[in-house]
Amino acid sequence: MGIGRKIVGAATLGALFYFTRRPAPPAKADRHSAAFSDGETHPENFDQTRSAGPDGMRDDVRRPWERVDQAGDESFPASDPPAY
Repeated sequence: MGIGRKIVGAATLGALFYFTRRPAPPAKADRHSAAFSDGETHPENFDQTRSAGPDGMRDDVRRPWERVDQAGDESFPASDPPAY
């Protein structure tokens, strides 16, 4: 058996061990959609709309929330967001 086959076999076994033994990512505790923050999916919210802006979302924003982001979020589901 050549050295190349041994290297490929070792790499394959290492990758297999890594991907089968690593822990699963933690699951979110809440059971509602990512679009809704806590408290926005109550039965009183019969049409399932959420407040506009980053405070209305379940997950944190990945970058600073800008004026254009706010305007686009407020216009959804309109066909054309405001032009800035």
